[in-house]
Amino acid sequence: DSVSRFAENRAPAPLQVAKVGSHRATPLLHDRLRPQATTEAEISAKVLASGAADLAALFAAMEGFDACPLKKTATNTVFGVGNPEATIMLVGEAPGAEEDRRGQPFVGVSGQLLDRMLASIDLDREAVFITNMLAWRPPGNRKPTPEETSMCLPFIRRQIELIAPRVLVFVGGTSATTLLDNPAGITRMRGRWFDYPVRGGVSGVDIPAMPIFHPAYLL
Repeated sequence: DSVSRFAENRAPAPLQVAKVGSHRATPLLHDRLRPQATTEAEISAKVLASGAADLAALFAAMEGFDACPLKKTATNTVFGVGNPEATIMLVGEAPGAEEDRRGQPFVGVSGQLLDRMLASIDLDREAVFITNMLAWRPPGNRKPTPEETSMCLPFIRRQIELIAPRVLVFVGGTSATTLLDNPAGITRMRGRWFDYPVRGGVSGVDIPAMPIFHPAYLL
């Protein structure tokens, strides 16, 4: 039977989650995951992201951000879909070909499987918010470079702050290891609770986060 990890998290104090093996990355591990030098592009992204007061403003800021080379080869900025007031937010890795063409995340065969996974625990796209760590498709679906990831991070972090979910689900290893600053790998991290450190936003309280396998891997 399907097991809802979200249901396990429904308690009178929703942020007081029993976390199994919660990890914090040391500065050394953090350095391995991202470039040490802060580039002008990353500084620009941080300024644009921090100045966005709502999701519409954040999308406009991303549309106007031309420093990321991925944007130059992508067809669309794939922002996110679902309920902007959702208590559950899913963060994938990067758009694929179909997502890039349609401008929405998880609309290909992986998205169809994700929909079935959500339906098995009585959820759908109207109840959650779904997005990707990167808004632009890497050419040929290649793995994004550390530099490309770093300059996109301010946007996804701000998106998380604006949604302010009670639970985060990192769909796939790239979003999990990057946003949690933890290099352990998805096989070791999946199905376990971690703390996502909130750096701003409404609550200022760390968000319980659970990594899962990406539907493309399961397929």
